[in-house]
Amino acid sequence: MNLIILLLPIIAIVLMFRSQKKRQSQMQQMQTSLEPGAGVRTIGGLYAQVKAVNDETVELEIAPGVVTHFTKSAIAAVLDPQEYDAIINGRPAEDELPESEDADDAPVEDKPLTLTKDSAEKGDAEGGAPASK
Repeated sequence: MNLIILLLPIIAIVLMFRSQKKRQSQMQQMQTSLEPGAGVRTIGGLYAQVKAVNDETVELEIAPGVVTHFTKSAIAAVLDPQEYDAIINGRPAEDELPESEDADDAPVEDKPLTLTKDSAEKGDAEGGAPASK
């Protein structure tokens, strides 16, 4: 019984150190795989493109012509080119859902919405907001 009480904490500690070492090796591998042109996400949630990789830092282009310096440990993930493009430029056209064919049957008026007091008094009958009480 005493042996089990002593072994359980030791096994738990070994498993925690093992998982921590595995995470560190994955992070080290990701940081060494950084190369110019790759899309990345920082630990702060900033999406950027790698411009240059130095010993301890990386240069990230966060907007056209805007280059910043980050430590390599600030990089949370290296993204696939398709994933980076989808995040930065929106979803690709092939991922969009096709429009239904019934949408062409009823014409849609292109009347702009207004938020004036006059449209609120007219109520919902003329496209304004419902009258408030």
